[in-house]
Amino acid sequence: MSSKHGNSVKDDDTYEALRDDGASKEKAARIANAKANEDQHPSKKGGKSAAYEDWSKDDLYGRAQEIGIEGRSDMSKDELIDALRNH
Repeated sequence: MSSKHGNSVKDDDTYEALRDDGASKEKAARIANAKANEDQHPSKKGGKSAAYEDWSKDDLYGRAQEIGIEGRSDMSKDELIDALRNH
């Protein structure tokens, strides 16, 4: 395991590749750990929630608030969608 990102990352190669592609540390670790777990399939389609484009701006703002996206109060609906997808 690389000491640059700690012991919690289960798939170093995937983590490093995602970081090189610009993914945040949190997102890279989440995907790398999911790929290392045989019970999870991160490449398959997600849950049954509606696409963010179908959400109201207020709902998007609330979700951004839940996960702590900074600058959300100044964001448009499209910016909120982008921030949520890239968090």
